This record gives sequence, C-alpha cells and structure tokens, in this order.
Amino acid sequence: MKLFCATLFTESNCFVNLPTSLETFRRGHILPGACPTDTPPSGAEMMYAAKRRAATGAFDLIEGSCFRAAPAGQTSAEAYRVMRDQICDELRAALPVDGVILGMHGGMMVYGTPDAEGDFLDHVRAVVGPDVVIGVEFDLHSIVNARRLKSADVIVLYKEYPHTDMVEQADKVIDIVTDTIGGRLAPVASLYDCRQIDTYPTSAPEMRRFVEHMIAIEQSDSKVVSISMVHGFVYNDTQDLSTRILVYTNGDKAHGDALARDLGEMVISMRGRTASPLLSIDAAIDAALAAPQGPVVIADPTDNAGGGAPSDNTDILKRLIERDVRKVAFGPIWDPIAVRIAIDSGLGAEIDLRIGGKVARTSGTALDCRVVVTGIQRNGWQLFGSSHASTGESVALSLNGLDVVLTSERTQAFSPDLFSQVGIDVTERQAVFLKSVNHFMSGFGALAKQVLYVDGNGPLKRDYSKLTYRNVRHPYWPADEKSSGEMVF
Repeated sequence: MKLFCATLFTESNCFVNLPTSLETFRRGHILPGACPTDTPPSGAEMMYAAKRRAATGAFDLIEGSCFRAAPAGQTSAEAYRVMRDQICDELRAALPVDGVILGMHGGMMVYGTPDAEGDFLDHVRAVVGPDVVIGVEFDLHSIVNARRLKSADVIVLYKEYPHTDMVEQADKVIDIVTDTIGGRLAPVASLYDCRQIDTYPTSAPEMRRFVEHMIAIEQSDSKVVSISMVHGFVYNDTQDLSTRILVYTNGDKAHGDALARDLGEMVISMRGRTASPLLSIDAAIDAALAAPQGPVVIADPTDNAGGGAPSDNTDILKRLIERDVRKVAFGPIWDPIAVRIAIDSGLGAEIDLRIGGKVARTSGTALDCRVVVTGIQRNGWQLFGSSHASTGESVALSLNGLDVVLTSERTQAFSPDLFSQVGIDVTERQAVFLKSVNHFMSGFGALAKQVLYVDGNGPLKRDYSKLTYRNVRHPYWPADEKSSGEMVF
C-alpha cells in the first residue's frame, strides 16, 4: 500500500489587517522528508503521524511538503496558487498511489478564492482520479461543506478544544483510509447544520459531556466510522460558516443522517451556555487581587494570536502599570523590535523601552517603560498539546514587580513554558494574564486556582451578532433568534 501525505495549514481571520504571504508560509515550510518523528511540530501532526506509522511497515509513504503559517488575515492569491501547485506536482510525481492523506486547517481564506480548501481538494482529486482514497484532518475551527465532502472520502476533525488530540485524530484518518483501501470500510458522510455561531471550549462541563457522548457512540455503534463537531471559525466570513455535526457511517446513510440530526439538536439546545462571560479590565484585576490564593489565570480572548489577532494590544498592561499591580505575570506581547533591543541590551540591563501598540487602532497605545531585562531565550517554544509551538526569540521584562513576556513570533499562550523558559515561575505569582481563548487550559488549567476571562479591547469581538459579516448565510443564531437546524449533505 502506497500513501502520499502533505500539509497546507493556516487559519484566516477576515477582520484583521495581517495578510498571510508566501514568505510567511515558507518560514514554516517543512521540506519533504524533513518532518521530525520525535516531537510533532505544530501544524504538521498529520505528517508526523504518517511517518511514525510508515516506520512500522504499515504502508509505504511518499512525503510531500508541509506548508504552515500562524493564524492571521487572508492568504494572498499567489501564495495559495504556488503551494497548491507544488503539492499537486509532488503528488503527480508520486503516482501511482493508493491513498492521499492531508493535514489541513479547514479555516483558510484566500483573496479571490471563496473556498480555497475546497478548490485544493478538487485539484488533488483531479490528479489522482476517482478511485484513490483521500483522507483529511481538519481543525475543529473549520468549514465543512458539500464541496469538500464530495472531493474527500473522509474528513476527521479534532474533538478537543484545547487541541490535545491532533495526533490521535491524524491516526484515525490513517486508519480509515487504510481500511477503506483494504475494502473493510465504505465511509458515507452525513452533515447537519445547527445554523449557529458560538464558542465551544471542551474543557467546560457541558461541552465536556458532549465530547464524551460523541466518543461513546463511536466506540459502541458498529455502524459509525467517526463523529466530528464542526465548531466553525467565527472570524471566517463565508457562506458556510456555522456549527455543524459530521458523521461517517460504514455505508448506512440513513443511520448517519439520523445520528447527525440528533447530535446537532443537542448542540442547539446548549445555545448561549457554552461561552464564558468577559470581565472588564478593572473587574478582572480586582478579582485577581481579591483571590485568597494564586495563581489566578485571566485570559484575554480579544487579542488572541491563535485567532489571527496581532497580540500587541497594551490596554490591560497599561492598567496594571497605572494601578502599580505587582506579583503578576503578563504575556505574550508580539513585539520583535522591542525583543531585539532587549536582547542586544543583555541580561540585567535597565533600559527605556517602547512596548506594543504597533499594528492597528485595536492594538492600544505603545507604552514607554523603564524595564529590567530578566530573561532571554533565543529559540523559544511552548508545548501545544503534544506539539512544539515556536515563540521565536523571547524576553522577560520586569516593571517594578510586574513581569512581561515579549516574543518575536506571534503566538498565543499555550503552556507555562512561555514564562519558565525566560525564568518566570507562574506558580509564584498572584495572577497570570494571558492572550488566549482556551488553548491555555491544557497547560495552565491544572495549576490555576481560578480561571477568568477579560475583554482586553483587542480586535476579536466576542459578540458574534455584531460582526460585520458580508457572506455568512442567514438565518443563524445569535443574529436571528428563530434559526433552526437542517441537513446539508
């Protein structure tokens, strides 16, 4: 059995001014054959899983390119065309193959191409023909539509948010593809649209129960091949943006339709109860200081780099400084210029430094501070589930007992490695302010005495009924209160 594997991976926010270029993807490009097998690189989990499986002799693997870029604004038309054509050329050179396995985000948007990943899957199908099995792994913050389902034989999404099961679900795709090639499975898709847009952290009790319910059905129902909940990426602006349930059965479409509908109606019944409320900046600070024991972890989802935000908003930091709050850690702020100045100044240097506030009006005001450089890490990283996510060059700055982490690569907070690599022990702080939505829970959840969320005035609005969508199809909740679900595939 011969399989081809490649990756085309980014998440696109249509409401930020950070376009994703070909050069951005090339910085994250892993050449064919170069993906490591000791630790999965973030965004290349499918290739990592495929290489490890191939090493056992399960199949012969032809490795294509892994193109990866951090979440940002839409991808340029040139970048998409070059990457699509390169992967298709690599696939063409690998023919004949029995199967294709692809690592994709599912939430990529390209200027001038309304459904770029659907287009990409169409091109892959055109290269291999109708009989080769195509399996795809998507992020759960993705778009699943009829076009993508028609070109792929199976699409499996992560179940967990924070994403702790990326490698596990990649292995599931490989299992389904190899079983389909071997004639043991005939996966048939059913897709139910809940007609709603919301946030679904699976670390919260209600969503935790729903995920466990999906897993239990997969394990107990012999007709079911896989179940995925499509959370959707709320900052995509496409007609297919919505929460959906995707079920694959082994040739039983009617059973899959009924199950997808039942699960979709369960999700609809949870409307308005899955997202955490946001505190004002001062209310969040007050709550952190009043807590009997730290660390209190306070997340700002409005300036989350994982959702495409610049991650250089300073409004919370400014207020912490104005209130002379101490024994608090804050990060990460994306500011490669300030990072370079701090590194050049050296450990222990006391310098005047302008921090953040650079990209847009939603970045707040650049802060002029007197700081001490207390930590430097030149090849920084943090754990994201089992994957390594780069922070680039990172520095820790002390502002009279307030510790701030700056990074040269735009990233959200995933784990305490973000702080410990530059000498900050977050367990010794009363509060830790993070730029993240929910991925931080996998690393910080166990040590947090309390978890709160704050509106930091960043660009990622959390009231989705007020986002100025141009393409999202109505009706949908919360914009249209009476919206109801429907089968779409």
